This record gives sequence, structure tokens and C-alpha cells, in this order.
Amino acid sequence: MLENLHFKIDKFCPRKTIHSLLIFLLKCSFFLVILLLFQIYSLRSILNSPPPPPPPPPLKPPSRCDAGLVYVYDLPPAFNADLLRNCHDLDPWISKCNTLSNAGFGPRATSLPAMPEGLTSSWYWTDMFAAEVMYHARIMKHECRTTEPQSATAFYIPFYAGVAVGKYLFTNRNYTARDRDYQCEDMLTWLKDQPPWRRSNGSDHFILLGRMTWDFRRRGDEDWGSSFVYMPVMKQIVRLTVERDPWDHREISVPYPTGFHPKSKLEVDQWVDFVTSRNRTSLFTFVGAKRNKIKDDFRSLLLSYCYNETGSCRVVDCSGSRCYKGTPEIQEAFLGSDFCLQPRGDAHTRRSTFDCMLAGSIPVFFWRRSIEHQYELFLGDEPDRFSVFIDWKDVRNGLSIRKVLEGYSREEVRRMREKVISLIPNFIYGDGNGIGKDAFDIATDGVIKKIKEQNESNMR
Repeated sequence: MLENLHFKIDKFCPRKTIHSLLIFLLKCSFFLVILLLFQIYSLRSILNSPPPPPPPPPLKPPSRCDAGLVYVYDLPPAFNADLLRNCHDLDPWISKCNTLSNAGFGPRATSLPAMPEGLTSSWYWTDMFAAEVMYHARIMKHECRTTEPQSATAFYIPFYAGVAVGKYLFTNRNYTARDRDYQCEDMLTWLKDQPPWRRSNGSDHFILLGRMTWDFRRRGDEDWGSSFVYMPVMKQIVRLTVERDPWDHREISVPYPTGFHPKSKLEVDQWVDFVTSRNRTSLFTFVGAKRNKIKDDFRSLLLSYCYNETGSCRVVDCSGSRCYKGTPEIQEAFLGSDFCLQPRGDAHTRRSTFDCMLAGSIPVFFWRRSIEHQYELFLGDEPDRFSVFIDWKDVRNGLSIRKVLEGYSREEVRRMREKVISLIPNFIYGDGNGIGKDAFDIATDGVIKKIKEQNESNMR
């Protein structure tokens, strides 16, 4: 029976076949062992290898404050807030309370010329020397202001020097040099004791002066103005001022305030469209008054000339106090003229230049220093692209202003006006941060850049 079983196995599963199957299974087992060892080795390599680097962070959009942060000193109120509270005493002839209201913007303008609906609420009768108050109010709400001195790039001193000194300038009272200087000296005495000042000796500090720099550059006790700029502590401080000394590398000129303080970019665009489309019926205009106490007053010459050129020149005579608190006639004259005459003012520059350009009128200068080396951050350094120069000496010798201006083709006038209008956003001071980059932002960025450059230069 066993023999029969062997016979059956041999018959259905021959020994050769079994041997082949065993060899096949042995090969498969060897392959599986090799595969298993490879998997073990691979796993150990993965476990022992360093982790892959993290993915790169997403690109960070540029920050408005990449240039740096500004720390605002909390000055004793005697140097700013008390000056405003005592606004009745700032001028020997008239109260300044209304002028300095609304964070320096002044009272809202009334009786304005026709303009786009909704813009009238953004117009004020703003004083030409109110920039100190305006700048302080704006920077307190600025996104690049820091309350931590250690994180600041620049330190702003909110002293209303122009307001403090102004009351002593235009009066016959016997004010002494000490009267004109004591508030400036007291402020600097306070400032020297502050830790940020002691760290840098003022090399990263700045101030805005709301009057021309010449009002703070008294040499002798009997001379004009205050000696604020010449005080030793002021040596390192960067100064923003409405007219700079072209030879002082620590000064930056900023535009005089106009009366237009838009709240949004839409309002800026509306105004730009409005002045672009104006129908101008006069070749040129002059807004100003005679100065009878000045010998050979050039403004008197311009007024007489314009009265004799009634077909070409439009005149707004500001004799007396007619233009002191603002008048719609000024805006109407600028809006209706191709050119506006800009003789020098109390110094070489004039607030009227910016009122003129705001209306899309092309300024005509008679002194190079009225525009050259001034306001480059805001207007660029090529004044010939947006203005005309006629030497005042040539006018005195009989040169016809009308003929000079008539010599410009309509295409040349169009190009200059386009350039003037393109600069409007750069020299207006907006009401808040919603209008894009305005004069306030450009001034702040410019002063931070200058402080960085000065500090880097000192480290070399």
C-alpha cells in the first residue's frame, strides 16, 4: 500500500518538479530578506538625517514705517499747550485764538468760489505760520510714532518756537534780547536733561519752525528776531522750516500751509480735476500790497504795472488787512490766470506761491532764491519745469512782463501747468492719513533720512 502511495506522488508530482519549486521558494525568500534589509537601512537613514529646512517665509509687504519710527517728546505745557491757551496775548494787535484753532487749520473758510460739491468742508483760512501746531497734531496720530524711545530713529521736539517768538517781532515795545530768547533757552535747558538727548547729544533730534529761519538767527542783541538757531544746544538738531538757509545743511524747507486740507484721496483727485479743467481768462495775476515804508518797493511797481495792463493782468490789492483772514478773490484770481507774479515776501519766499500753484497757476519768480534750493523734497530741483524766472532788475529797467509771458506757446504753458498740478499732492497738508503721501509724510521721511545720513557720516 505504501508503495502504491509513492507511486501516486511520483505520478502526479515528480521529484524534479518539487526540487524546482524548492529552489524558487529559496530565491524568493532571499529576495524578501534583501528587500527587508534595504527597508531597515532606509528607515534608519531617514531617522538619522537632519530635518529638512523650513519653507521660506512669505514675502513681507513694505511697511510705511520702514524708514524708522518717531518719538515725540512730552514737553512741559509752557512750550506748546500754554501758548495756545494764551492765544489772546500772542499778537499785540489781534487775537490769535481763531487763527490757531482746529489743530492749526484755523476757522473754516466761507464765501468760497464755485468748486466741486463736498470740497468746501476741507477749506480753512489757515495762517501762513501755523505749521508748528499742524505738524504736532498730525504726528501724534501718525502710524510711525512710537512711545518707546529705545525703538525710535528720530526724536521730535514739539516746541512752538515761531508762536513763542512771533509776539516780539512786530511791535514798538522795548522788548529785550532776553524777552525774545527766554522761552527758547528754557526749553533747551529742559531738553538737555532728557535721556535720549544725553545718548546722542541731539544728533537724532528735529524740530519744525513755523517761521522763516531768519527769524531765529539774531546775531546781536539789537538785531531782528531770536537767536534760537545759534544757541549751542541747537547745533546738532535738524530743523524743518518754511524758508531754509541754503547754506545750512541741517535745515529742510517745508511748504507754507495752504487753506486746503483734504480728508481723502478722492477729494485730492476732485480738486486736481477741477483746476485742470478751469477756463483761464487772464494771462497773469498779482495778489499783494504796497509796502510804503520800503524804498523802491518792488511790489508797488508790480501793482502799478498790473493796473496799466488791465487786459492781461488781474489784480487783488491786499492793502490794509483786506487779505489777512482770507478772501475768495485770491482764489478766483489764481484759478482764472495762466501765471501768477511772485515777488519776494518778508523773506525770499512767499505763502502765495503755494496758493497760486494749488490753483493750477504757474508762478513767476523775480529772485532766484525765491525757489532755488528751497522745497526740493516737495517740488524737485528743476524749477524751470513748473515756473518762469524774470530778473527783477530787468523789470525795473522797463522789461515788459506781459511780452515775456506771451512768448510762451500754448503747448509750453500746458506742459508747465501739468507739472504744477502734478505737484499739488506733495505740498498740501491733509486732514489725517487718508489722502496718501502728502507734505507731512514727505517732510517726516525726509528728516528721518537726513538724520540717518548724518549719523552714518559721523560714524565713519
